[in-house]
Amino acid sequence: MAPNKPSCLRSLLLPLSLTLLLPQADTRSFIVDRDHDRFLLDGAPFRYVSGSLHYFRVPRVLWADRLLKMRWSGLNAIQFYVPWNYHEPQPGVYNFNGSRDLIAFLNEAALANLLVILRPGPYICAEWEMGGLPSWLLRKPEIRLRTSDPDFLAAVDSWFKVLLPKIYPWLYHNGGNIISIQVENEYGSYGACDFSYMRHLAGLFRALLGEKILLFTTDGPEGLKCGSLQGLYTTVDFGPADNMTKIFTLLRKYEPHGPLVNSEYYTGWLDYWGQNHSTRSVSAVTKGLENMLKLGASVNMYMFHGGTNFGYWNGADKKGRFLSITTSYDYDAPISEAGDPTPKLFALRDVISKFQEVPLGPLPPPSPKMMVGPLTLHLVGHLLAFLDLLCPSGPIRSILPMTFEAVKQDRGFMLYRTYMTHTIFEPTPFWVPNNGVHDRAYVMVDGVFQGVLERNMRDKLFLMGKVGSKLDILVENMGRLSFGSNSSDFKGLLEPPILGQTILTQWMMFPLKIDNLVKWWFLLQLPKWPYPQAPSGPTFYSKTFPILGSVGDTFLHLPGWTKGQVWINGFNLGRYWTKRGPQQTLYVPRFLLFPRGALNKITLLELENVPLQPQVQFLDKPILNSTSTLHRTHINSLSADTLSASEPMELSGH
Repeated sequence: MAPNKPSCLRSLLLPLSLTLLLPQADTRSFIVDRDHDRFLLDGAPFRYVSGSLHYFRVPRVLWADRLLKMRWSGLNAIQFYVPWNYHEPQPGVYNFNGSRDLIAFLNEAALANLLVILRPGPYICAEWEMGGLPSWLLRKPEIRLRTSDPDFLAAVDSWFKVLLPKIYPWLYHNGGNIISIQVENEYGSYGACDFSYMRHLAGLFRALLGEKILLFTTDGPEGLKCGSLQGLYTTVDFGPADNMTKIFTLLRKYEPHGPLVNSEYYTGWLDYWGQNHSTRSVSAVTKGLENMLKLGASVNMYMFHGGTNFGYWNGADKKGRFLSITTSYDYDAPISEAGDPTPKLFALRDVISKFQEVPLGPLPPPSPKMMVGPLTLHLVGHLLAFLDLLCPSGPIRSILPMTFEAVKQDRGFMLYRTYMTHTIFEPTPFWVPNNGVHDRAYVMVDGVFQGVLERNMRDKLFLMGKVGSKLDILVENMGRLSFGSNSSDFKGLLEPPILGQTILTQWMMFPLKIDNLVKWWFLLQLPKWPYPQAPSGPTFYSKTFPILGSVGDTFLHLPGWTKGQVWINGFNLGRYWTKRGPQQTLYVPRFLLFPRGALNKITLLELENVPLQPQVQFLDKPILNSTSTLHRTHINSLSADTLSASEPMELSGH
């Protein structure tokens, strides 16, 4: 695509904006006035009304738009995380380019006249894959995450010695817009209560950032005991339904003097596959905000704009059973997933205007939307037909199956293959003991799909086959745990599968590079594949199509499809799970699509069953709240010890 001229201009302004601020740097300060329970900004009383936005959930070309809308909503600050795994994909390999350009995002915030509350972790939760920790940490299987384990601390120190010097010039007293920095994230919810670890982090931040920057912690009310640390300013988080008076009174036990701060005031909530779409009423959110502002508290609204878990970046939770988080991170936030103002935004803006000036002028209207289709997709072939292209380096061999982490496969899919050692004449139980499927396994015998084994499910499959029959198990990583105990969440087959009474051995592991294949598909000569008339199991479909009118944002709808992954022009939009819901559409930003005169290409990897009419269509509105009744069947098959956790729930914190 041609360079975006305004973006180029903004990048040129980056050093200029810092230069303009630097002469005033010696007069700039952001401190806690404990005598008067307030913040002081450059010596004047100050209260921030902030909103959360995650640059890693918003493509770079949309950053300026989202930030400007936040400023026009009356916010004077934004709060965001830095996901370690997004920037250090392999040990010692760093990526701060494109949509990972943290400094460019800080500059965009400065151009929007927004101060920054930074949350660099190392753990962030954020419903993000592994809570932002890189999965390569698990290549040392005994590592104890978020503790003073020397292996963990060595990795953290190495990362922060790269990250923190980058942000040092952007600290407020240095002329930048970062007014405060969080140390760790809701550590009191972790359970380790390792104060040596927290002291180590605090010392590291001070050593690399100096004494002037305000460092703080935040926890839910139940986490303040283990999450707070002397020398770090203590804040709390809670939502509209919680007892504000009770929680702020508890906060005063840990921070007797200084401003009251709610670092995560929940405007909505996250969604899990198989549960209802979460919402928060406008009246409840606005009433809670107004009550806090009347107290003089500083507030950050989580989220103000949610964005999208593109690709494989969603996290997961575990409360009784494993819960994978949806691709959409709309969050019922004041700015929708597609960047549009909502009634919640206008109501919050009205509240904020009672306490501080908001920018004059109307908010930008919603972005143009479009509809395309329906489109009938064409069968490309079974995933197994492309194994040489998906894993060009060939398989890794082992007597027992190896985890994703052991073969350095961070996300996505891995194929496990073995051969039957004797003929199975009758349907014979096939399962993986000790809940050893992490997270979903698609089982095939001689290329024929047999069914699914799922984490925390007691179901077994029943297989037959001849001696020498090929047994393939495609395992999908549905996102590593991102909140709470955050125990090391290894992926793949954690135990050897059992067929009848036989423990299966002699495995080949194929780490699959599906995104690479999809990206370069047009260069490939596709092989012939003897698929059945109505193929099932992991199968690729695709379609090229033009856009006849003007290009707008849109939402991909996959009626009748079951579960899989989808790409637009090689870009991984994320997971769909139509049969489980609640999310039924995937957000497609308009910049991913080629305009009139060019062909676009959609590629699907359907993992289970294809509808009789393999069609998709692009809608002008999202569908985020339709949970299939088939999910009741899924719930009924849960093991007895997880049934109590099958109802919708909320997990405190992010």
